[in-house]
Amino acid sequence: MTTAAFDRTWLDRYEAGAELLAPAIAGLSCAELDAHPVPGTWSVRQIVVHLLESDLAAMHRMRRIIAEDKPLLIAYDETRMAETCFYEQEDMARVCRMFADVRHMTAAVLRRLPDSAFTRAGVHNQNGLVTLGRLVEMYVGHLAHHMKFLLDKRRMLGKPIDLKAP
Repeated sequence: MTTAAFDRTWLDRYEAGAELLAPAIAGLSCAELDAHPVPGTWSVRQIVVHLLESDLAAMHRMRRIIAEDKPLLIAYDETRMAETCFYEQEDMARVCRMFADVRHMTAAVLRRLPDSAFTRAGVHNQNGLVTLGRLVEMYVGHLAHHMKFLLDKRRMLGKPIDLKAP
């Protein structure tokens, strides 16, 4: 069975996401960051901290796939993390810097890899076999998914901006 080569433009899209969070929250007050314009959904602050935590997990998963033979990748309960890890007390400037740093650092590692590395895989305990290339694509999509909700919340708060996810 032949597999298609990994499209390295995904790396450009992945890294471009590094610079989206800071402008996405620019001009929002603490009250606006913590508002729930749609009851029962996350606030802007919760979305941003979740994106950082998710990218930290992604960095670890990607590095394990690069370094190990089919490592076990463990899921986590993102809702419990948001409820119990003091998201509401996080400094947003620091969170945005960390997100950008993690994305840039991970992208640098990924760019150094040969094409064949993107077919390496790990075994996710809920989703099964996942390749490195697929993880890159998933985290590009994950950011775009949450950016849509973040920008919708800004609009509902009367602070719309035009910002496109890669």
